Amino acid sequence: MTGSLRPHGDDRKSPSPPDQQTQQARQPPGAQPGRQRDAFFDNAKYLAIVLVGVGHAWGQILDGNRTVEALYRVLYTFHMPAFIVISGYFSRSFDLSPKRVKRLITGVAVPYLVFEVAYTLHRRVSEDPQSDFSLLDPTYLLWFLCALFVWRLTTPIWQTVRWPLPIALAVAALASVTPTIANDLNMQRVLQFLPCFVLGLVLRPEHFRMVRRRSVRILSVPVVAAALVIGWWSVPRMETGWFYRNAAVQDTGGPWWSGPVLTLALFGCSVVLTACFFAWVPGRRMWFTALGAGTIYGYLLHGFLVKEGSYTGWFHQPFLDRPLGEIGLTVLGATAVTLLCTKPVQRVLRYVVEPRMDWAFKPDPGGDARGREKRGPSGADRSRADHAGTEHAGTRGTAVAASVPNGSGEKVSV
Repeated sequence: MTGSLRPHGDDRKSPSPPDQQTQQARQPPGAQPGRQRDAFFDNAKYLAIVLVGVGHAWGQILDGNRTVEALYRVLYTFHMPAFIVISGYFSRSFDLSPKRVKRLITGVAVPYLVFEVAYTLHRRVSEDPQSDFSLLDPTYLLWFLCALFVWRLTTPIWQTVRWPLPIALAVAALASVTPTIANDLNMQRVLQFLPCFVLGLVLRPEHFRMVRRRSVRILSVPVVAAALVIGWWSVPRMETGWFYRNAAVQDTGGPWWSGPVLTLALFGCSVVLTACFFAWVPGRRMWFTALGAGTIYGYLLHGFLVKEGSYTGWFHQPFLDRPLGEIGLTVLGATAVTLLCTKPVQRVLRYVVEPRMDWAFKPDPGGDARGREKRGPSGADRSRADHAGTEHAGTRGTAVAASVPNGSGEKVSV
């Protein structure tokens, strides 16, 4: 999801592809290389959002369809964890500075408020005219924005403690046995998916290189095949609701100890299948790479299509119970999400999905000072400095020679 998944000024960028490294090596000394988007992560975000859309479509035709439900369970084991891991990876530099907080508000909080109102109005028009507005009870897929807001606010904590991932797993396990956690901001999901976000925070570029090796790609084939078999086996034996991570074990009627066990087991399965997913994500630019910058649009907008189909009963069409209908629905879901990630959609809705809102924030004196420091001294300051250097050339010629400005205004390092 673009605005929500972009790095917050993180200088620890992933290694550039070889062609980008060659271009940067050919640049003259002192030149500032342009920031290059990593094609791997754009590809991963696009493919993940397509799987999210397909999963939401499959979720409407599960009744009595064991094959679709098995695929659905495997998909729900890793598609949101993969997205959350990427979110955590790009949140590593979040530090509660004014610049980061502004980005969090405009890229996460504001879209949540706007689309919460929009989804409620849509439901009032299409299904229930008495549907209530509730900013604390996220509608449908908007839980992810609530979770991302909370996770990013807690990032400094996970960056400080010694064992962030074990602590996050303990929090998730405790949440799974705490039915008193209310639905406000969908906190069960916030806490139970927390380890995936923290995992992203602790990952480094070399970890992604490791899972993209050819040996891992080959090994992922039997692993996914085994997951599909287990998914088929689990359909009559396990509640699908566990894959949503939105309830405590007591709400499902299971024994209390099964909550931590299933939490850890699902996390382990999520990590393995997410690694398999990343192993097959292409690292080069593809026809869909540019769409990775618009995944927040596909995510927020495709829910209207799914909900409208649900309100009107379209998903109950008999042809959707046949294999060709299921395949057609899969293609339709993937196509719809793809179109919603395109540039024309981004241009039309950017003012509500990624608003600038400079008018809403106080100026950041510290940020202005840092900007001046990066730009260097003004023209007048440089003139005075040059004049002073000329006057004292005789007494400190060596020092002046060591710091003569070059043509670009950058000082030559000696």
